[in-house]
Amino acid sequence: MEGLVFILAVLSLWVASSSAVGWPSGTYSMITPKAGCPSGWKLGWRYQDNEDTGNINSMTSNHHFNGFFFDDTIHYYCSKTSYSGSGSWPRGNYCIMRYGSSCPSGFSSGSIYWDDEDSYNMNGKGGYVPSGTYGSNTRINYCCRSDGSASSYISLPTTDPFYLMRYTSTICQRVSGMTVREEIITTDDEDTSNNNSVSGSHPKVTGTSNHRLYYCYYS
Repeated sequence: MEGLVFILAVLSLWVASSSAVGWPSGTYSMITPKAGCPSGWKLGWRYQDNEDTGNINSMTSNHHFNGFFFDDTIHYYCSKTSYSGSGSWPRGNYCIMRYGSSCPSGFSSGSIYWDDEDSYNMNGKGGYVPSGTYGSNTRINYCCRSDGSASSYISLPTTDPFYLMRYTSTICQRVSGMTVREEIITTDDEDTSNNNSVSGSHPKVTGTSNHRLYYCYYS
């Protein structure tokens, strides 16, 4: 009986310590899961008018993104707009989205540029979105780091599902107490004189005239 009581006590302490992990200090954004944003974060959205002719937008089956995906895409974003938080981001190999003029400590900045549909462009946005440029084309700024191994577990809040993004590793960053699943979004970008580009430290992206991004869903 005493042994059972001891085990239960250890488990309760482990649960308490896991749930006590808060989001790191600084401002940043993440793509929104269907479960919504962490408490106190701000919501925003971006409508991207993708290629009209022979559109081949695609995403992982049974994905967990909160958005609308058809011949165009509507992404929702969660943004932490307050600098207060619980310490610094842990070392690892992953990316988040930049919110504001700079990345949290330990990250390097970069961007991805989408050449959206030229004809009758209907791009739009609202609320709180990641740092970037949102006109008839789309540029989003990112914060990435590779100062640790993706296979080494890092500590982040486990209360709600969330997304990180792959950087230079072949796998998603491991997070203690969470299962992870890779989910991919491919956008069919402008066919005529396509100007898609990347710069600096950016998440893993494949394709040139059509961008394919690799997200890591934690639950």
